[in-house]
Amino acid sequence: MRIFILLSLFILASCDEAEQQPVEPSQKTVEAHAPDLILTQSTFADLPAWEEDDLQTFVPAFKRSCGRIVKRSSEVTFGVLVQAGTYGDWQAVCLAFDQVAEASDTAALRAFFEEYFTPHQVSADDNPIGLFTGYYEASLNGSSARKEPYTIPLHKRPDDLVMVQLGDFRPALKGNRIAGRVKNGRLKPYENRAQIVAGDWPHEDEVLIWVDDAVDAFFVQIQGSGLVQMDDGSVQRIGYAGQNGHPYYAIGRELIKIGALTKENVSMQSIRAWLAENPTQADEIMNTNKSYVFFRKITGDGPLGAEGIALTGGRSLAVDRTLMSYGVPLWVDLEGVRVADDSENAIDADKETTPIRRLMIAQDTGGAITGPVRGDVFWGYGKIAEDMAGKMISSGRYWVLLPKKP
Repeated sequence: MRIFILLSLFILASCDEAEQQPVEPSQKTVEAHAPDLILTQSTFADLPAWEEDDLQTFVPAFKRSCGRIVKRSSEVTFGVLVQAGTYGDWQAVCLAFDQVAEASDTAALRAFFEEYFTPHQVSADDNPIGLFTGYYEASLNGSSARKEPYTIPLHKRPDDLVMVQLGDFRPALKGNRIAGRVKNGRLKPYENRAQIVAGDWPHEDEVLIWVDDAVDAFFVQIQGSGLVQMDDGSVQRIGYAGQNGHPYYAIGRELIKIGALTKENVSMQSIRAWLAENPTQADEIMNTNKSYVFFRKITGDGPLGAEGIALTGGRSLAVDRTLMSYGVPLWVDLEGVRVADDSENAIDADKETTPIRRLMIAQDTGGAITGPVRGDVFWGYGKIAEDMAGKMISSGRYWVLLPKKP
């Protein structure tokens, strides 16, 4: 894997800054040459280990996307991927899927996809290999009132925050955004993370939940969603509501810059450990990331992805929403992933890596998820999911499954 990719991400860029909200696109950097997304028609025989995927756990993920798809006008183009056809094409597929999904038969599910879809390998220009990372739903402890030890605020989205999609004004800026506050008729930059954390802004009283750990509060902003174990015994799910417009900066980069970590050992786990061992420097390091995320309470299933539906652990994939349509199935072939089973409390760093070859579905996006062959795997909730997400940097490729033409 190319070092410059690692230098730009340092693992924490996975779904960074909570870009799994239903309405916000990724913060895409304008490049001199952005590679084109190229589709090459393939066959199911070309998909590595296609016959080995159970597919049973894919059913709820696809059904959730179908629940959104069937509500759209049949004549509308199916998202940004023009080769995906119209919503009418997908509604016919979803209707047929309802029949086979109840069978609980992997062979029948496999036969369904082979009958209704054609796989196409995705390439960035002529390169089918890209970067894949992971993310998870964070766990926190909190309270609705400020009291010891719950003294760290997670803020609501302030009423004066204006978020602007620049592509709405200039097509060449599609995928880029800014945010700020209007003063005297002009949009001005919003306060940065250091100012907000210090209370040096107008909305210090706009608190959603108080939590007991500043590092947990920092990381839930990177993951974009979390489950808060409340002090009254209840559980509250929170999700992305907005962002202050300052660009995300991976603090792993800063820790390497000062010599605290190296390119070889940087991960979410090593960064957490350094922050815990250096509490007097932790705030300064975290504040090198000027971005700050605001949250809202979520009821029902979750966390919600950018498609607006609940994500499924191990089956939902975050993609570049400017290139790939939400709701499309994707066969992924990812190398070098350490996989934990349900009996383990954590992933052993010395454990042999295992390829991930399974059917996933595009249901989310992220600020660092840019390019034709780029994905962020949602691993779910809990210790195993956190460990897998935090240590996952893998090269890989994928195929998009598109409905067969009549």
